[in-house]
Amino acid sequence: MYRLKAAEWRPQHFKWEVKDRVATVTMNRPERKNPLTFESYAELRDTFHKLQYADDVRVVVFTGEGGNFCSGGDVHDIIGPLVKMEMGELLYFTRMTGNLVKEMRNCPQPIIAAVDGISAGAGAIIPMACDMRYGTPECKTAFLFVRVGLAGCDMGACAILPRIVGQGRAAELLYTGRVMSAEEGQAWGYFNELVPKDRLLARAQEMALSLANGPAFAHSMTKKCLHQEWSMTIEQALETEAEAQAICMQTRDFERAYNAFVKKEKPRFEGD
Repeated sequence: MYRLKAAEWRPQHFKWEVKDRVATVTMNRPERKNPLTFESYAELRDTFHKLQYADDVRVVVFTGEGGNFCSGGDVHDIIGPLVKMEMGELLYFTRMTGNLVKEMRNCPQPIIAAVDGISAGAGAIIPMACDMRYGTPECKTAFLFVRVGLAGCDMGACAILPRIVGQGRAAELLYTGRVMSAEEGQAWGYFNELVPKDRLLARAQEMALSLANGPAFAHSMTKKCLHQEWSMTIEQALETEAEAQAICMQTRDFERAYNAFVKKEKPRFEGD
């Protein structure tokens, strides 16, 4: 079977570390609040695509350096050139950015965002596209596309954000581009938890390690169903979950869990 060792990857536009089957992506241009470039968009897209073939990563943590998560598209490296592009080039770019979200959703590993400080524009979309989000009291999240003359419907925001915070709240954020405070984010269900700045990454990695030590195949099935069932009727979802659970019941992890229960031991999941 064709497998990749993610620990051996050497991305050029962000930091990458694999430890204890947890991969950590760190945006690392702190002097500019970790903006995205054409190159980092593409490399992130390709990295999440390859994760479906990586057998040494079970969970991904996504974070930023220097007290901020990500300020979105770099004004000089992205916004300036976009103003001069024709429709064909613009559509290529917007499809590429959307494909980053698509690959994040399609990779089998749960993704946990550890968000501090500024999380704006595409830098707010990335945590939104993750499976879970941990933040700090200093978080400032803004889907600010309208403030630069663009629509709020960017990189799946109109589909995903309402499912997290509700239709009315998402509409307000996308129409106004205003900052969502950390307290609002937690109250609205955007953040799973707010933790002190000095505990943020450790808390996200603690949860990641807990998931990495769990049944990896079952987690991947949960993620698949969480995303696929958006467009299903309840009847279709019930059948999808019946099939998914029957497949999981054929895994060795399911048998391991049963045997451990009988012996009154904690199960050791191997991911198969």
